[in-house]
Amino acid sequence: MYEIRVRNWWRENSEWPEGLEPWPTPWEKAHLLAKCNTEEEALAICEEYNTTHKPGRLSRKAEFSDRY
Repeated sequence: MYEIRVRNWWRENSEWPEGLEPWPTPWEKAHLLAKCNTEEEALAICEEYNTTHKPGRLSRKAEFSDRY
């Protein structure tokens, strides 16, 4: 079983260069996008999300894990 989540890789912080601090959203707090049974499905879901959604300033992207 695979879990696909969407999370940010940066957060706003005016004390950091360009106002961005590296800070990936913790896995358990990231938005649950989907669950599936195979790695191929998980990869396809992530690829579709990441090509149809702009990551924006905080670099919001989908990723998957089989360890949850």
